[in-house]
Amino acid sequence: MKKVIIIGASGSLAPYVINAIEQVKDVELTLFARSKKRLPENAAAKHHVIEGDATNYPAVKVAVAGQDVVYVNLAGNLEVMTGNIVKAMQETGVKRIIAISSIGIYEKPLRSILIPYRKLADIIEGSGLDYTILRPDWFTSGNEVDYILTVKGEPKTGTAISRRSIAAFVATLIESPELHNRENLGISKPD
Repeated sequence: MKKVIIIGASGSLAPYVINAIEQVKDVELTLFARSKKRLPENAAAKHHVIEGDATNYPAVKVAVAGQDVVYVNLAGNLEVMTGNIVKAMQETGVKRIIAISSIGIYEKPLRSILIPYRKLADIIEGSGLDYTILRPDWFTSGNEVDYILTVKGEPKTGTAISRRSIAAFVATLIESPELHNRENLGISKPD
């Protein structure tokens, strides 16, 4: 049984990711969110829930311990939260992290709204962990699963991507954690 935790389980992408991971065999899912009430409908009944704040290191360390894969889906003070997650993973021996950053974090000049997402990527890339960083284009609520990937340093291609597409790719990484290891990937819908 593969143990997976979603940190930021009440975000707009989370219901899609939860649903996609539920389709992967032999996964035990833990949902980490500030408030159980904000989780997707029925998710709390199906999965282990930890109420906590990712800016609280002791809470993060307890949540991460014993997991096989940490999926990070956060907004806010990403420098502090990512630092806590990385430190907790290093101290508990958890190696695999999948994290959502943002499109545009390598553009110059860097827009101020993207600075936290760039810090997230920089912290994770320097962590020594087995990571996949995803830099999605803007999210849509489309029903399709259709995406292309670009590696860090390649020009961005594609357009706004459905949350369902991102979730499907995350589920692929959960199912086969050796894929796209130590890669920083743009993900978008093909033009």
